[in-house]
Amino acid sequence: MVWLFILLWPLLGVKPEGLEIAGTFNVWWRIALGCSFILFLYQLNKAGAFKFISRPVSAVAGSMKSASSVVPLAVWFVIGIGCVALLPQLTGRYAQDVAINCMIYVCLGLGLNVVVGLAGMLDLGYIAFYGIGAYTYAILSVQFQLSFWICLPISAAAAGLGAWLIGYCSMRMRGDYLAIVTLGFAEICRMVLNNWMSLTNGPNGITGIKAPGFYWFDFTNGMTLEHLWLKKLSLVYYVILLLVVFTIIAVYRLQHSRIGRAWEAIREDETAAEVMGVPTFYMKLLAYCTGACFGGLAGAFYAARMRFVSPESFTFLESAMVLSMVVLGGMGSIPGVILGALALIALPEIFREFELYRMLVFGGVMTLMMLFRPQGLLPPTRKMRAGKD
Repeated sequence: MVWLFILLWPLLGVKPEGLEIAGTFNVWWRIALGCSFILFLYQLNKAGAFKFISRPVSAVAGSMKSASSVVPLAVWFVIGIGCVALLPQLTGRYAQDVAINCMIYVCLGLGLNVVVGLAGMLDLGYIAFYGIGAYTYAILSVQFQLSFWICLPISAAAAGLGAWLIGYCSMRMRGDYLAIVTLGFAEICRMVLNNWMSLTNGPNGITGIKAPGFYWFDFTNGMTLEHLWLKKLSLVYYVILLLVVFTIIAVYRLQHSRIGRAWEAIREDETAAEVMGVPTFYMKLLAYCTGACFGGLAGAFYAARMRFVSPESFTFLESAMVLSMVVLGGMGSIPGVILGALALIALPEIFREFELYRMLVFGGVMTLMMLFRPQGLLPPTRKMRAGKD
């Protein structure tokens, strides 16, 4: 944390415009808040993050009493959710837009973390499933007038189906060969979106996509149901927050299940896992499809948020960005992926006025991270304990 602060200190003398929090906080307060949030994630990781989700209340209470030096996880969880939920009430439109963008990438990073961090498969074309989910909702919304909440699982299923089609043919490959196949699949998807004029409107994209909405009781003329569109950014913020919470819980439950242990066995040694009876082909295919479903969910929300999609939003650079978040935060770590998304999305926005210098600092920090902490900022707790043992 100290060397990161030293690298960034020349940037702290000027207050960038647009990211005001209630009009009173300057850059120093933002750095302090960012460091506090990093320490918050570190405490979660140190204490066994999110274990209260699946453990009985009595077990959690016992662990809290035994760990007197660590703040109880329930308190951390309530504080974290409360701060994130209050963000739209304390910030302006620009900060809300940055926060929404960060949470979209958190969903993408957690989905790719299933493939790369848990199952150990290098996927360079993950952004293809993001595009499949976005275009699925765009087509269903514009041509069939379907609701966002109905299209959300359909978009996830469409992305999972695309992953099954390519994964069934390529999951027996390993290493660089699998990475090349996934990269080729992403380029094929982008070319199809760019050239299928009758369905995707080609490079012009699809416009007129409906925003999320919900039904509310109207008592003006009796009791009727009225459909309300969530067009305010502060309301859309809570939709992606709901998706992020769902993704975190789902990934955590998968990671600490028998399926998750099978994925980790494949990641450590695929041959040994197959000898021990793990169906490696089907488990790898399941991981690939599961990660794609989370990408499809994020893509559907992206289409609803922007109300416009085009092939330019789903290039290889986006895949590289999501993969960088997973590697930087710590492969297999949920808090690490969240921290990686914040580092690669929020920090460049804070230092937008220093565009050239901020990319220099970003490249230097990434290089130092890979040299001195290749396991990531917040590696998984199980890995850390294994290393100590």
